[in-house]
Amino acid sequence: MPHAFSRPTEYVDRVLDVVEAIPPGNVMSYGDIAEYLGEGGPRQVGAVMSAWGGGVCWWRVVRADGSPPQGHEVEALSHYAAEATPTRPGGDRVDMSRARWDGSAPPRHTGLPEDL
Repeated sequence: MPHAFSRPTEYVDRVLDVVEAIPPGNVMSYGDIAEYLGEGGPRQVGAVMSAWGGGVCWWRVVRADGSPPQGHEVEALSHYAAEATPTRPGGDRVDMSRARWDGSAPPRHTGLPEDL
């Protein structure tokens, strides 16, 4: 059976654009992205990320409880440490109350050197 998003669509592009806009140190849940776009749901966003998310900052998209993407926990936790993403005690989940990005505030920084 072919994957639902085996070819890029406008929806795929919109999801990936939102993911790319999430500032370092912040996250959005799959449901947050769907709500922000006003279409689809967490499963649709998850399908897009599964098929196309490897080229974007995928670790900034988490489950609603702050858990990193399944199967990529170790690498995601490394990114969270490097970006100073707030995590819950124990460090295995993102602290959603402190790290959730709502898309309305400009990014704190872009991750690019300041002299560019």
